[in-house]
Amino acid sequence: MDVIYLIIGLVGLYFGAEWLVSGSSQLALKAGVSPLVIGLTVVALGTSAPELAVCLSLNFNGSPDAAIGNIVGSNICNILLILGFSGIVMPLTIHRQVLRKEMPILLIVSFLLVCMLVDSRLSRLEGCVLVVGILLYIASNFGFLGKGSSADEAEGNEQINRNDRSFVYLFFLIIFGLGLLVVGADCFQRGGIGIAKSLGVSDAVIGLTVLAFGTSLPELATSIVACLKKQGDLIAGNAIGSSVFNILAILGITIVAKPMPQVKGIDPTDLIFMVGAVFLTGVLMMGKLKLGRFKGGAMIGVYILYVILIVRRP
Repeated sequence: MDVIYLIIGLVGLYFGAEWLVSGSSQLALKAGVSPLVIGLTVVALGTSAPELAVCLSLNFNGSPDAAIGNIVGSNICNILLILGFSGIVMPLTIHRQVLRKEMPILLIVSFLLVCMLVDSRLSRLEGCVLVVGILLYIASNFGFLGKGSSADEAEGNEQINRNDRSFVYLFFLIIFGLGLLVVGADCFQRGGIGIAKSLGVSDAVIGLTVLAFGTSLPELATSIVACLKKQGDLIAGNAIGSSVFNILAILGITIVAKPMPQVKGIDPTDLIFMVGAVFLTGVLMMGKLKLGRFKGGAMIGVYILYVILIVRRP
């Protein structure tokens, strides 16, 4: 059954990502919104849905450490693995706004989470601060980056006829794509956890690797399909936007629903890798504003090192 769950999950992830990317890119062009903004907001919010479901479930079931670990591990996966893999498959041209605005915001948000965890607890007030933060983030993106220029549309993006599909059709295409992504990620994650447990892997390692990777599968699937469609802005926007959403929206909503009076299971190494991954990626994006195969390979190498450290952790 675990193998069957894996297969069903892969099928769901592929078709869900295909519909989501196709609907989002066409909707962006029809509405005159840049693909980068769609990736940073609509797609990022949708692909973060599995993290919200998992974190709420873990927190209400008395496992706040696992919920925080899932967010930290997912962000590390989003930045190092997904952006790195995408850079290998299709060298990415980075929008200047990503380096000037989005990466600094993600770095600040990551530091904010570290500061909040200093006292080993997360209050409802802190959750409200995070939720307000995501509302401001969404508003700033649509306010300052909402309109895509003709150059943005032409820069490596698939040319799509604005009149091909109606808004209603594209809306439901995106909704069904998101739903299929969530179902596919859940099936793949369930199968992966079952196989891992049958091999004797500990719950801690499962949480930081299989669980984090499983909830990041929608982002990975979306990025792979976006690579095939040459939607570079969607890839960068999805990975970075999802990481911002994970901390501000997913964790914020989780804490507001149920505060975490005691958080002790997060290793400082995980937080260092989370912040370091953002800083490293920002440095690699500098210069020619490109993320090519060599840089992508280096990022994946760092992620593999992180997984090795987790596996060897006592």
